[in-house]
Amino acid sequence: MSPPGGRRTSLDPDPLFRRGRHQRAARRRRRRHGVVAALAVLAAVVAVAGIGGGAAVFAYGSSCDLDSLREVNIGANTFVYAADGSLLGSIPAERNREPVEAGDMSLWVRKATIAVEDRRFFEHGGVDIEGIARAAMTDLKAGRIVEGGSTITQQLVRNLYISRERTVQRKLKEACLATKLDRAWTKHRILTTYLNQVYYGNQAYGIQAASQTYFSKPASKLTLSESALLAGLTQAPSIYNPFTNATRALARRAEVLRAMLDTGIINRKRHAKAVSSKMRLRPGRLYREIREPYFFGYVRDRLIEEYGAGEVRSGGMRVYTTIKPRYQRLAEDAIRDTMTEPTDPAAALISISPRTGAIRAMAAVIPNQPKNQFNLLSQARRQPGSTFKTFVLTAAVDMGIDPDSTYYVSAPFTYKPHPAGNCDDGSWWCVHTYANDYYGWSSIRSATIRSDNAVYAQLTLDVTPERVAQVARRMGVRSQLDVKGAYVPAMGLGSVAVSPLDMASAYATLAAGGVYSEPMAIRRVVLANGREDKRAGWGVPKRRRAVSEGTAAIVTRILEQNMQSGTGTRAAFGRPAAGKTGTNEEHKDAWFAGYTPDLATTVWIGYTRAEIPMESVHGIAVSGGSFPAEIWRLFMEPALEGNEPTPFAEPAFWPQWKPFTRGRYALTYDPYYTPPEEEDDKEKKEREDDKADEGDGDAEPAPADEPSQPPSSEPG
Repeated sequence: MSPPGGRRTSLDPDPLFRRGRHQRAARRRRRRHGVVAALAVLAAVVAVAGIGGGAAVFAYGSSCDLDSLREVNIGANTFVYAADGSLLGSIPAERNREPVEAGDMSLWVRKATIAVEDRRFFEHGGVDIEGIARAAMTDLKAGRIVEGGSTITQQLVRNLYISRERTVQRKLKEACLATKLDRAWTKHRILTTYLNQVYYGNQAYGIQAASQTYFSKPASKLTLSESALLAGLTQAPSIYNPFTNATRALARRAEVLRAMLDTGIINRKRHAKAVSSKMRLRPGRLYREIREPYFFGYVRDRLIEEYGAGEVRSGGMRVYTTIKPRYQRLAEDAIRDTMTEPTDPAAALISISPRTGAIRAMAAVIPNQPKNQFNLLSQARRQPGSTFKTFVLTAAVDMGIDPDSTYYVSAPFTYKPHPAGNCDDGSWWCVHTYANDYYGWSSIRSATIRSDNAVYAQLTLDVTPERVAQVARRMGVRSQLDVKGAYVPAMGLGSVAVSPLDMASAYATLAAGGVYSEPMAIRRVVLANGREDKRAGWGVPKRRRAVSEGTAAIVTRILEQNMQSGTGTRAAFGRPAAGKTGTNEEHKDAWFAGYTPDLATTVWIGYTRAEIPMESVHGIAVSGGSFPAEIWRLFMEPALEGNEPTPFAEPAFWPQWKPFTRGRYALTYDPYYTPPEEEDDKEKKEREDDKADEGDGDAEPAPADEPSQPPSSEPG
């Protein structure tokens, strides 16, 4: 590959940055000292990693040859197979990628990309010394390479020419190739090539496909705000996906616009207008015509995390997954048999093997949107309601709090962190039960069966929201649980949004006796050369203990009782099972999360276009114990048909209960308690005689689960 002849042309008719005598001098210095600068950078990287200079020079010189390398062949398919070996589909290449010339790209998208990805793009020689030095400090503190000051040229080299493995050798090779590519290609060509192949999420590779996917327009028509949104996606397409996380996407867009303001690309007036503009997404035909199930998209994302978008797109892989097609069909049938009207809300179901974390079903149905590709199961996050109480219960039992002997008052409860607050503006936390019914002194067990918000609000404060978050995290919840850095008490009642994958994974931890297994979608990957990739660890369960088996057993038995006589009776189907319902404040989300020893499944129902109250669906207000519980049963019963019912295992050691005193915020009396009327001596004697005649006194007394006053062992 030889450098092109003639003078390099300006990137744009309207220059990205003002050029003058100083920049021309800098450009001459860059040409003259490009190799020296690159060697200095490489020496810094080698110093950080602790590799000798001789080895570094050898690695640098032996493989840094543009002519000996070829660009990946975009266009081959990667095939994905189900657990039974049947073909799920292929990951297409050019169908989601349409290369265009620089003149067919909006000027704004080029400016936005440089501002946020590589603002010294026109000044460095392929490797940015300042960026590498900044990243080297992070690497030095970590003792390994964890951050790179990669330029656009380096990213292009990484995606087109070499692997994405995070090793010193790869970084050395990348820096060398970037320096040579910068000398061989014009900046115009480097940027255009980069914009034509970078991944923007939702299977859109290149700016043209991204523009069609998110805005239904060609890249040449992108506005300033649209360009800023797309330029921000390349850093983390799943995290900033505007279809599923508008808040993060807008925040990322604001970062890009701020970078454009700081570099002088736009003025304050234009910046203010763009920041305040709405996203106005218009999902395009290219996006909707991709015929892939939710699980397929999830697998694709895992492959990209491991290999990088370029290598996955190059094709030739054979990917064998954990999904069971029969379970998929059962899940979709259960949803469609329950949610039968075109105006019904969406429903999603995910099912996991507790022993390995293998995902067995991942299905969703959105009425009137049969080709929808939004991943409601792994990316969308909604309030889980009372299903989150399970983590409060687990945290309490883990602390040694006995759920049968610890009582709280079931009554309207108000948490007043500020004396001068009120319920209306949210400065006080004012809690009531779902049906505004209260039961006085209640054990934690009975409050769980009733899903009593008042009792669980007090318990959350005593256990502390921080401990609840820690337990939820250990059990498998990966969504962010803090609110602006703080864990709010309302989290215990399900006020913080999570994903169905989070809940299924965490409940599977209880099914496995307290052992968490990382959700697993891929069993093995055969690379294009025919060799199985064992280095990535596909198919090997990643397990660790989250809570003790005794804690898991106590929680499971309470949730078993909940399915037998509590809020989850509609999910019961004649074999050992445990579960919890969840409904948020205004019926905007409804959940059922449950499990048997063999399978953990979570069902969510809600509208996707907005958080709309489900007050009248098939004539009823949707709660977790209604349609979600029914869908759960309709899936689980046939899914486990033919398998011998298995009881939950007895733990080797039960929890050791510890003395516990309710905290200062807990209610100390029952406001609804009315003392009984005094009885005369004659009536009292008759009642005592009747009691003495009832037996010999050896029969086990019925538990007084709802005393009108706290038991004598309970501190007042």
